[in-house]
Amino acid sequence: MAIENKPVSNDIIFQAIMGSFKKLNPLSMIKNPVMFVVEVGTFITLILSIKPDIFGVSAVGRGYNIAVFLVLLFTVLFANFAEAIAEGRGKAQADTLRKTKSETMAKMRQKDGSYKEVPSTSLRKGDIVRVDTGEIIPSDGEIIEGLASIDESAITGESAPVIKEAGGDFSSVTGGTRVVSDYIIVKIQTDPGESFIDRMISLVEGAARQKTPNEIALTTLLAVLTLVFLVVIMTLVPIAGYLKVTLDVATLIALLVCLIPTTIGGLLSAIGIAGMNRVTQFNVLAMSGKAVEAAGDIDTMILDKTGTITFGNRMASEFIPVTNVLEKEVTLASLKASVKDETPEGRSVVELARKLEVNWDEKEYDGAEIIEFTAETRMSGLNLKDGTEIRKGAVDAIKKYVTAKGGSIPADLEEKANAVAKAGGTPLAVAINDKVYGIIYLKDTVKPGLKERFDELRAMGIKTVMCTGDNPLTAATIAKEAGVDEFIAEAKPEDKIEAIKKEQAEGKLVAMTGDGTNDAPALAQADVGLAMNSGTMAAKEAANMIDLDSDPTKLLSVIAIGKQLLITRGALTTFSISNDIAKYFAIIPALFITAIPQLQFLNVMGLASPKSAILSALIFNAIIIPLLIPVAMKGAKYKAMDANRLLSRNLLIYGLGGVVVPFIGIKIIDMIVSALHLV
Repeated sequence: MAIENKPVSNDIIFQAIMGSFKKLNPLSMIKNPVMFVVEVGTFITLILSIKPDIFGVSAVGRGYNIAVFLVLLFTVLFANFAEAIAEGRGKAQADTLRKTKSETMAKMRQKDGSYKEVPSTSLRKGDIVRVDTGEIIPSDGEIIEGLASIDESAITGESAPVIKEAGGDFSSVTGGTRVVSDYIIVKIQTDPGESFIDRMISLVEGAARQKTPNEIALTTLLAVLTLVFLVVIMTLVPIAGYLKVTLDVATLIALLVCLIPTTIGGLLSAIGIAGMNRVTQFNVLAMSGKAVEAAGDIDTMILDKTGTITFGNRMASEFIPVTNVLEKEVTLASLKASVKDETPEGRSVVELARKLEVNWDEKEYDGAEIIEFTAETRMSGLNLKDGTEIRKGAVDAIKKYVTAKGGSIPADLEEKANAVAKAGGTPLAVAINDKVYGIIYLKDTVKPGLKERFDELRAMGIKTVMCTGDNPLTAATIAKEAGVDEFIAEAKPEDKIEAIKKEQAEGKLVAMTGDGTNDAPALAQADVGLAMNSGTMAAKEAANMIDLDSDPTKLLSVIAIGKQLLITRGALTTFSISNDIAKYFAIIPALFITAIPQLQFLNVMGLASPKSAILSALIFNAIIIPLLIPVAMKGAKYKAMDANRLLSRNLLIYGLGGVVVPFIGIKIIDMIVSALHLV
């Protein structure tokens, strides 16, 4: 189930418009103190539009009150629309997820050992079911017996099936996936409504979204600022009375709405929901928004080597000839020994030979006897119909094989094999009949593009640490090739926990990936633990994020999303507070310019009239919210760089931009308002 980041559909927009009106319920609005104050002001100006003199003699007409009411109403609706459209995107993703859920029948084991078909919704944690070829796995669970090929395309979008078996690190299965070969006995690990898909649906819909600590802190700050400006507005009334300036209630409300941080107040919830949606689009199930936010603050990443930094399979990287043998000859001999070898190592030998433009005509090995690798012989190869015997395998096994045939062992074979072993690789010797041609250098290959990704993390100030059970020499070789900052060789499970605790003791936030039961303690200890969906249930229960694609490098993308979430929130907060400066220059002179003509020098925008200035600032305040919805939804543009450069960049764009844009916007709106004689 690969969720794409599709454009917002017309249906989502329509539902968001309807949701904007539904969210006008005060019980819903009071959760957002800033916008609740705007809604109260909207209600008061509605009353003034009907009865202008309800609070005493009014110096403004009904038309002005109606204009203020309409602008305030749209301000609230635009803020609700931002949240509703973010929720609409989440619900669209939830609908995609629901397609993976279906009412299936399950064969549940009875007390007498027989199996009875029951609806999947009746299964409970601890029940045992049998799933045969072609059947859908009814719920999340752990394989306790059997081995099968599982089609997980409904969850991951990948068509290639994966092998799952009992007792290993790949024993966990997800409800909604299909068994394509053999059978498995599964112990159900979740009750109805508690599966990973159910939890993801709740999260992306926003039903289970809790505010993160940073979001709560920012909401509190906005509430305090709103209260401060409310007190400021109240003190303006006696000051205006002293100066014999009449301030109408509608004008005071307009001033309050312009001064409080309505922009970020209206977009804050949408930013949080959209951040969760972006994580979901990467097929990552975040257990909470706090986990996503923590990813943005990560200082250290601890990664397994095998399967994370490297492919996990040894792959051919070089063909090394012995004395009196050409490189092309050993390459061809290696190709001949591997053309019928279907293991990952064998396929890599064939691929490397073809990259070096060495090929072998299929007709020459047509009908050949395939010699499979066994633990006893430690060799594999072909016996051709003409009697030619081709072998590859462990160096000592090939030496015995060639010696038995009366051949001689090249003097430099052992030396070249030891050089490969010391470099952290695996040497395989290649022979045809009684002649040794050279060495195949197998090594656990670093995934392409990882070095560049680690460079990006380093630019963000994030340290990378590789954990591996390999010896220090091999670990150092892989670490240098991958570009990680540090490595821990011959690492045991408890060493990972100690490494995490050491970093945390220095005040750092730590992230790690894992898939095995022995990774569970470290995943639980880490601030951000990303478990593989293909891993054990213990690992998934311990982690606070689950990657449905089982791609250990996904953590790099999750960190980028977390940082983008924090940056977006900070950028829009900066913009919101910065654009208040222009409103001061628009409204303050307009309020007192008749009593204090000297304030005219503050009217730097040359606004037409006091009423026009107030209304223009109010209109700008309303329309800036929908204009910033795309930024809230997609996130502020993020580039990997250190915190100081990132802060300077965002202050320049959103700080300076937040000052300049309102001056231009308010002036343009004032010109339109004046030309249309709206006030």
